[in-house]
Amino acid sequence: MIAGLVQILLFQGLGELISKFVLTTLPGPVIGLVLLLAWLMLRGKLDPSLALVADGFSQYLGLLFVPAAVGVVLFLPQLKEHAGALISALVISVVLTIATSAIILKLMHREPKNDA
Repeated sequence: MIAGLVQILLFQGLGELISKFVLTTLPGPVIGLVLLLAWLMLRGKLDPSLALVADGFSQYLGLLFVPAAVGVVLFLPQLKEHAGALISALVISVVLTIATSAIILKLMHREPKNDA
C-alpha cells in the first residue's frame, strides 16, 4: 500500500515540477495524472499496491463535493438572481456539446467510397 501511495505522490510531484517550470498553464496534479496514465499504459499492468490505494481514494471522492455544496449554499441569493442566465447557459452548452459530438462522430464514421 505504501508503494502505491509513493507512486501517486511521485507522479503528482513530477506534475507539479513540470507545471512550475514548463507548462505553467496546466495544474500540476493534472499533469501528474497524465504522466501516471502514460506510465501505466507503457508498462501494460497495474501494481496491486497502486490499485489498492486508488480504490481507497475512490471510496471517498464524494467528500470533494462538500466544498462545492457549501459554495452553492453561500451564493444562493446570487444564483437565484441569475437563474435564468445560468439555466440558459447550461442548456445551450449541453445542446452545443451534443451537436458537436454528433458531427465529429459522423465525420469519423464515414464509409469509404468504392471507386470500382
